[in-house]
Amino acid sequence: MQNITSRADLKNAIQLSEAEQTLRMNQLREQFYLTWNVFKPVNLITGTLSDIVKSPHLVENLAGTALGLVTGYLSKFLIIGQSGYGIRRLIGTLMQVGVTSLVAQNSGSIKTVGKSIFQHFFRKKEVNTEKL
Repeated sequence: MQNITSRADLKNAIQLSEAEQTLRMNQLREQFYLTWNVFKPVNLITGTLSDIVKSPHLVENLAGTALGLVTGYLSKFLIIGQSGYGIRRLIGTLMQVGVTSLVAQNSGSIKTVGKSIFQHFFRKKEVNTEKL
């Protein structure tokens, strides 16, 4: 800092300090507003859901788990039916857990096989133009 020797220099230094303080206060307010918006619950949830949607591995795992749960419940329903008592209910629950974990762990290969079966049955038939 420079030595202040006159009243005019002192006045200029005070005005400069006040302007600098005002600028810093405005920057601090702006940063506080930005930080406040980031930590709002709505924005936290929105950001988290956006990250989930953008993550391809999480979506694949979620789809595999959902497929496993559905097949597990279907297998239990096929074993037990509408009502089940005692050992039959226990076997149905064990089968449900087993099928659910098996399908969830191998969902990629199951999707590949399902896609090839679907393409086999629903592909367009090629027309042989040589016979025409």
